[in-house]
Amino acid sequence: MRTFCALLLSFLVVVPVRATEWFPLPVNIDGREASYRPLTAASKPWRICALLPHGMDRYWWGVAWGLDEESRRQGVHLGVYEAGGYQHAAMQKAQLARCIQLAADAYVIAAINTRGLCAELDELARRRVPVIDLVNRIECPGVTARSQVDFAEMARAALNYILEHSEGRPVRVGWLPGPQDAGWVLDAERGLAEASVEGRVVVVTGGYGPVDRSSQAVLVRRLLAREPQLDYILGNAEAAAFAGQLVRTGGQRYKAQVVSLYATERVLEAIADGTVLAAPTDSPVIQARVAVDLAVRALEGKGMPERVSPRIEVIDKRSLGRFDISHLMPPSGHWMIRQELPEQ
Repeated sequence: MRTFCALLLSFLVVVPVRATEWFPLPVNIDGREASYRPLTAASKPWRICALLPHGMDRYWWGVAWGLDEESRRQGVHLGVYEAGGYQHAAMQKAQLARCIQLAADAYVIAAINTRGLCAELDELARRRVPVIDLVNRIECPGVTARSQVDFAEMARAALNYILEHSEGRPVRVGWLPGPQDAGWVLDAERGLAEASVEGRVVVVTGGYGPVDRSSQAVLVRRLLAREPQLDYILGNAEAAAFAGQLVRTGGQRYKAQVVSLYATERVLEAIADGTVLAAPTDSPVIQARVAVDLAVRALEGKGMPERVSPRIEVIDKRSLGRFDISHLMPPSGHWMIRQELPEQ
């Protein structure tokens, strides 16, 4: 099974993905299903600053790659900064200050928390500098447009998979979402709270923490030590991948089956080898590409929506081979992109 997954993850090396192949793409635009087509090219080499929470896994490698690919295709300059983790909000604020000092023309921001950059974004809004909210959700009035999937819908998609898999029997589900103040975590918890499960699901909270493997491993171990008879674990990608391995090696101590809240390379490997059942994907590479296009549209005064969302797909072992992996991660051999915004 590892061989199968290795072949799948190397697909983009065997069949290179050209920059123009990602569109037209079915998406949701301002609440309506539509086909997305970006601009052919920017009218000038605008300078765009992108801020990401971290670069520790191929989810954010994919975001950085998508940003870079679309910037190259449209002929604009790009700076990519990652803060090092959700615990480093001060670093992201400092990186934003650096881009403001460099007088970026527009900003694409995957924020560490929903309101941590509001003062700076208010000032950018007064100066009519475009800000595109990418992936994580910002609750500040200075946002121009959004390229993101509602993680409430991601959580509901994952929970619906659990309900179908459990064939209607009541289940106890361990919940390990990630960083407590991140917008996507708040949205995911809203989705769980709003889901109509009619008493079929009891959610057992396992705690919050950064989405690095060591932090999530501690939370998974604590949750299973306290609740060894959980039916399912639903968690962030690092929690899910670790939980799947722990359950497999735990013998008869645990019976939980694992579903991830979103997909990463590690989660796809776990789905392939059977330690994780499934994961919805929010197509982060596509969100990144769209964000660059929205920034250019805003700069050039061209028609643009308020929100663009790729369609959510649920990946399990049956659908894994049909999934377009270029929507989720960069080709094999591409690592995290970090680069300074060129000076004027």
